[in-house]
Amino acid sequence: MRPGHVGHASHRRGAAAGRTDRYRAQARHAPPPTSCPSEAVIPSHLSTPPARRGLPLAGSYPGAVVLALLALSPFLVLTTALSLFQPLLMRELDASRFQLNLTAGMANAGYAFGAVASADLIQRLARRSVYLVCECGFVVSSVIALSAQGIGQFMAGVILQGLFTGMLLVAALPPLVLTHGLDRLPTTAAVISLGLFGMVTTGPVVGGLVGSYGGWRLLYTSVAVLAAVGLTVGAMTFEGNQPPDRRARFDWLAIPLALGTTVLPFFGVSWLSRGSFTDAGFIVPVVVGLLLGVLLVWGQYRRAVPLMPVRPISNTLPVTGTLNAMVVGASFTTLLELIEVYLQEVVHYSPVRTGLLIAPQLLGIIISAVLFRRIVTTRGTPFLALSGLVSVVVGAGILLGLSPSNASPVVAVAALFLGYGAGAGVAPGLFLAGFSVSALQLGPTFALVELLRSEAAFLIGPVLLHLAMTRDTLGHGFHLSVLVILILTVVVGAFLIGLYLLGGARPTAPDLEGWFSGTSTGYHSPALLSRLRKTTA
Repeated sequence: MRPGHVGHASHRRGAAAGRTDRYRAQARHAPPPTSCPSEAVIPSHLSTPPARRGLPLAGSYPGAVVLALLALSPFLVLTTALSLFQPLLMRELDASRFQLNLTAGMANAGYAFGAVASADLIQRLARRSVYLVCECGFVVSSVIALSAQGIGQFMAGVILQGLFTGMLLVAALPPLVLTHGLDRLPTTAAVISLGLFGMVTTGPVVGGLVGSYGGWRLLYTSVAVLAAVGLTVGAMTFEGNQPPDRRARFDWLAIPLALGTTVLPFFGVSWLSRGSFTDAGFIVPVVVGLLLGVLLVWGQYRRAVPLMPVRPISNTLPVTGTLNAMVVGASFTTLLELIEVYLQEVVHYSPVRTGLLIAPQLLGIIISAVLFRRIVTTRGTPFLALSGLVSVVVGAGILLGLSPSNASPVVAVAALFLGYGAGAGVAPGLFLAGFSVSALQLGPTFALVELLRSEAAFLIGPVLLHLAMTRDTLGHGFHLSVLVILILTVVVGAFLIGLYLLGGARPTAPDLEGWFSGTSTGYHSPALLSRLRKTTA
């Protein structure tokens, strides 16, 4: 077998080891690619049964886009907004900084775990049902948060928001990608980029306004209203499907391990706001959680019928894409937190001024989304992902020159590069993994990549923020932490380039017609280090 067809072979093995005879039959007997991309055949378990065709907005692409954005955007805005109105919450909810950091950490853990839990549920439940239940749950959790009189109720509401958003990601994004034809895929890719990071970049502006002028309950009320609108649009738009296997059992290996992988490390890094690196409250949860994460990935790789397709994406292109998304997401999140702290604690800018100075990152996200729309169907996706990593390196290098006297122009320029880096580095990495598996496995693949990306992004940030705040001065600590991120990103970038070259990957456009029809993976990626294996063979 030629090295260039390793990914295709993995796909065939995955199809042969399907969960049921019916699932295997769908993979083996999928119809051939059509001559017209817009008529590509979607696998039958994602297709719409005739009974659902009476929905008012059934088949509406704008409706599906709105549905997906409203499912993801509210929580993602809040993830970067909350830090800028923490003092307000501390006063009104009588909360400590540790309690609010724990709230944010557990909400992020809920988001990562929710994606895995949803991948398990959609095997035996219709995606429409999962979407509607989770959107209802998000509305209720928003009401719980906005009506909170104490930190306990607020924490419960925010954590549930994260959990339901992670579940919505896996329930809502694959249908948007798969059910509207190849001709809409470039626009869909741009929408996903904007949905995952475009909304994140608006968070500091929103948080700054709330931090300076108050109104956090109004913010959560607005989020609840948006979720209710999303629920309404979803009820009119989201078409039903036949689940792959209604008799599939609960995955007693993956789900408990995923819970420990997310909850324990995120608790550990939250502990740093009240302790130190030597505390057992930090070391034990982080070490145990990371070990559980290794067991989770290894177990999924070894299982004949895994919940998440680790083996099919263990080749050159998906591995480099996933690692690129992890390091870019972690660097972006960490630098954003460091900038916010520096501007407020060292330069003494107001929350609203801080948020507005970071706003140029939204322009960078938009530029990357426009480029991704043009590139996603070509051979340029790996290069776009690399450009995102390079842009983050440039942004970090600019921040090394930050001082109180030049804070405004330096932060604005750095934010532009960081925004582009986040958009160009993460979404292309997600699609490099998604195109490397069967279209049937897109949801579980998104769940796996988001789990790994979230693990990296929300663990590194609090650690380096604590490092910065425990130096002799915050200014010195800021520059030290930025330097660490810069070195880490450069080293990982060089490693990824070497991994790509040693894998023998050649830039090729994905086979999207075969991928859409279910007869092939989009990328037929060579095995990891295939050139070295040839040399030693």
